[in-house]
Amino acid sequence: MKKYVIFSLFALLILSACVVSPGPSEYGGVTVSPLPAVVVLGSDPYYYQNGYYYYYQNNNWRYSKSRSGPWSDLPRSHWPKEIRHRDRNHYQDRDRYDDRYDDRYKDRDRDYRQDYHR
Repeated sequence: MKKYVIFSLFALLILSACVVSPGPSEYGGVTVSPLPAVVVLGSDPYYYQNGYYYYYQNNNWRYSKSRSGPWSDLPRSHWPKEIRHRDRNHYQDRDRYDDRYDDRYKDRDRDYRQDYHR
């Protein structure tokens, strides 16, 4: 009888060592909605959707509940198909660049031989 008690205590000790407990709730079980097919990023690489911030850096997407982190890797199945960058400065300076291009070629049809022979 004593052998059965010792054996059952030993078996209970061994079996309890095999139990795996789940980690903290913030590390697992989070359901993040996939990003749309086309994501347009502004001057900073953040995108906000459905209560989550998404951060794009070095061809990698990460997500978080707050913009300051902690960041987790976004599953590749949730990545967008295309990423576009909207540069605000390009649209503001567009007229200035177009004028510079036009000024560069404004004297192209001028005959410079007259100035040379004077």
